[in-house]
Amino acid sequence: MNVLEVNNLKVWDSNSGKEIIHDSSFGLKEGSCLAIVGESGSGKSVTCKAIMRLNRPTLNQSGEILFKGENISELSRKEMRKKRGKNLCMIMQNGMSAFDPSCVVGVHLRETLAEHFKWSKSEIELRMTRAMESVMLKNPRDIMNKYPHQLSGGMLQRVMIALAIVLEPDMILADEPTTALDTISQYEVIDQFIQLRKRMGCSMIFVSHDLGVVRKIADEVMVMKDGEIIERGKTEDIFSEAQHEYTKYLVSTRLALSDHFKKVMGEGLLIAEGR
Repeated sequence: MNVLEVNNLKVWDSNSGKEIIHDSSFGLKEGSCLAIVGESGSGKSVTCKAIMRLNRPTLNQSGEILFKGENISELSRKEMRKKRGKNLCMIMQNGMSAFDPSCVVGVHLRETLAEHFKWSKSEIELRMTRAMESVMLKNPRDIMNKYPHQLSGGMLQRVMIALAIVLEPDMILADEPTTALDTISQYEVIDQFIQLRKRMGCSMIFVSHDLGVVRKIADEVMVMKDGEIIERGKTEDIFSEAQHEYTKYLVSTRLALSDHFKKVMGEGLLIAEGR
């Protein structure tokens, strides 16, 4: 059963008329992870934001987006806001952009959870503290009292993962969550996503240009080029038996990233073990 079905999605710029996503259709099986790969400008992030209805106002979209059988394209802004977080949780590429810079991190967490649950402030803090500790964040209460700019990119990503643990969404969309991180933070955040899937069994769309990461986390891979889906299949089939010439090119030219990922994972493991 598919938790998400995207049918004939089109996204275009209302100013220029340029079409960015061309008639895309795909599904996401319940409990599985679909990776969307492609070079910059291929339409990966725009596709994810279209599902969440978070693209900038000048981008228009049409098509059907069925989430658990409901066409969320037809929901009002208020109804869609209720879906975000509890049902559909997006973890952004840049952790800083997900938080209000004028407030401490704890304010954002409390407001988000208060939107979906009738918990007291102390209950929210307790649940967030436990979740933050589970993603290896030390002194959670201190972190919640800091402004976003006082935390590293890796810490902000893990705060967002901790929030997802508390929200227990049906689906997580992770838009290049390791791009802005240093090597060790990449290792830690990737590992947290793997653990998140094991713990929650939720469905996930994982956008990445790093095929090493994709091979590690995804069940299926969807390849995009210039706003079109050109190939889709099981992860190992895409890596070993790609059909489209662009996919073959992408895999062959990105094998160095797989080697980089192995190096990242190896270095991270050594550091985690204190060697």
